[in-house]
Amino acid sequence: MNGAEHRIRVLLVDDDAEIRSLVREYLDGYGLEVLTAGDGARMRRLLETGSPDIVLLDIMLPGEDGLTLCREIRAQRNLPIILLTALAGESDRVVGLEMGADDYLVKPFSTRELLARIRAVLRRSSDRIAVHRPDSVDRYTFSGWRLAPGRRQLFDPEGVLVSLSGGEFDLLLALVRHPQTILSRERLLELTKGRPADAFDRSIDVQISRLRRKLRDPELIKTVRGGGYVLATQVQGD
Repeated sequence: MNGAEHRIRVLLVDDDAEIRSLVREYLDGYGLEVLTAGDGARMRRLLETGSPDIVLLDIMLPGEDGLTLCREIRAQRNLPIILLTALAGESDRVVGLEMGADDYLVKPFSTRELLARIRAVLRRSSDRIAVHRPDSVDRYTFSGWRLAPGRRQLFDPEGVLVSLSGGEFDLLLALVRHPQTILSRERLLELTKGRPADAFDRSIDVQISRLRRKLRDPELIKTVRGGGYVLATQVQGD
């Protein structure tokens, strides 16, 4: 280890100055550099200038809420995100993970647990097979639909652009890359989130349901009882 070694840089977005100070002091003691922001505007500036390795994002922010910012980050960058919130309900966790978060920590939390979560998410992020990686295929076509990985866009058979959330796009891309192959929820979570299955894997089911509605053909993505899901059509890439 030497002075040129990269120091993990954490971007903490929370409107509570006391929490920002506490987290920064604790993580600094373990060799992590912490950048702090109290709102979305400051967060965007630090994303551009600070080159963080991971984002800790409070959901209950003034103005733009954390879920909106999470979706924005995920649409633009492949950065690990941990949501921090006082909302402990399962539905809130599922929504947060569906928006693209990698993990979820309920307030009040211990700084020791936060550090453990950061290390775990970064470890999974460095090892994962992420759908955000550069794709050698410019366009996938299936049943008249066109999926453009580079532009992260989906076009229907009439050429109309179909709006997808970041999580929906990642899930569809994972299915398209493995056509006519049964993918378990665990495998889909690894491909799209870089994490193993846990109590939150219902987010996959929610996204599958939404994708079926947007694809307007429930037979395109079939459920395999006890197995997972399969894109039941041929795919061509060019």
